[in-house]
Amino acid sequence: MNIQAEVSLYPLREPSLTPAIDAFMEGLRRPGICLRSGAMSTVISGERQAVFEAVADSFARVADEHQVVLTVKYSNACPTDSCEVAK
Repeated sequence: MNIQAEVSLYPLREPSLTPAIDAFMEGLRRPGICLRSGAMSTVISGERQAVFEAVADSFARVADEHQVVLTVKYSNACPTDSCEVAK
């Protein structure tokens, strides 16, 4: 089953937001996952297990080094638009 997740990562108590967000985004890039980044969130599309694993692994990776808040909305009903497919 294909799903989408809309994620927003908020680094806390960091002098710069970029390192935590970049680390999180890098962890999301993997085969079969589509990414569409916006100003305040990123939409991840793909097979259910791949999307769940990408979000969980990326959060664990960034949370080991930074204090962050991650908000996630999952849907199996939202239509998918064109997106960047990680390779």
